[in-house]
Amino acid sequence: MVAQVTAVELPTEQDTLDFGRRIGALLEPGDLVLLAGPLGAGKTVLAKGIAAGLGVLGRVSSPTFIIAREHRPAPDGRGIPLVHVDAYRLGGLDEMDDLDLDTSLVDAAMVIEWGEGTGERLSADHLLIRLTRREDDARLAELDPHGTWTDRLTALTR
Repeated sequence: MVAQVTAVELPTEQDTLDFGRRIGALLEPGDLVLLAGPLGAGKTVLAKGIAAGLGVLGRVSSPTFIIAREHRPAPDGRGIPLVHVDAYRLGGLDEMDDLDLDTSLVDAAMVIEWGEGTGERLSADHLLIRLTRREDDARLAELDPHGTWTDRLTALTR
């Protein structure tokens, strides 16, 4: 069965953060979320919301120059770390493999900005979110679930 892509309107930055919180509240260790879209589409804003939903420590910003950043769980949080990756500067699949991210994925949830086309190799079970920014500055998130995310998507979009 082929999963159907679901579209979610995100009229404001706050809506994008709130949607990210909903995603973060669902994540478990081993979960992989890939974010795709052009510059300014809202990938980092969505990642900030996901981090808030997980309840992790540290300021979440685009890890463009350090490539990957781990955020530890807050003492009063859910206990799940977040690995936030920016694949924009990676030169291909070999460099992605060099990061050894599949090891981190065992105990943490992972969000990869610019992850479409490379991050899928880490897990057949992943949620791909393609973000676009419209002329009115609203965002559209297209959710493309794979593996177990096909069934889990219902909890996110109701």
